[in-house]
Amino acid sequence: MILSRTSQYAIQALIFVATQPRGVPVLIRTIADHLGVPPPYLAKIMQNLSRGKLIHSFRGRQGGVCLCEGGEKTDLMQILTLIEGPGLADNCVLGLKVCGDETACPMHTEWKPIKTKILKLLNQQTLGKLAAAVQSGKYRLTELPFAALESKAGAPGSEPVILAKAPGIRGRRTRSARAADA
Repeated sequence: MILSRTSQYAIQALIFVATQPRGVPVLIRTIADHLGVPPPYLAKIMQNLSRGKLIHSFRGRQGGVCLCEGGEKTDLMQILTLIEGPGLADNCVLGLKVCGDETACPMHTEWKPIKTKILKLLNQQTLGKLAAAVQSGKYRLTELPFAALESKAGAPGSEPVILAKAPGIRGRRTRSARAADA
């Protein structure tokens, strides 16, 4: 029940996206740069999250990803189930195929109460709570504090974290977004 690297990246990326203004797409490359994640690997993870209806993905020049409506209420268990599969909570800590109260592995009796507490914690933690903790400066997603990431994004030659208003249908820019650029 230890989190895979894929699950860790998915959670970190979703928290990062949740710290952005609602409806504002962020490039996957930007997320990858800030988290120190390989962009192609993160793109595949984000594709799975999009199929799971946790994020919207927009193509094109003003493309990127943003949380779906109500995405801040998504708990960590929902994310892990999407990434790791539905049997995550039932898996044996030693990886045995048959492990339960009747056919227990050597760790089962001691691991079961710990696993119960972990599952409860994962069900209680939402993206909204975690994003708020990161934005408050109390916790970090990377080695740099959130404020440093924001100022780094504004440095010459870097791309901004907040790119544009959410595009209209299929990545096309809305009339108001085009007017704002004029």
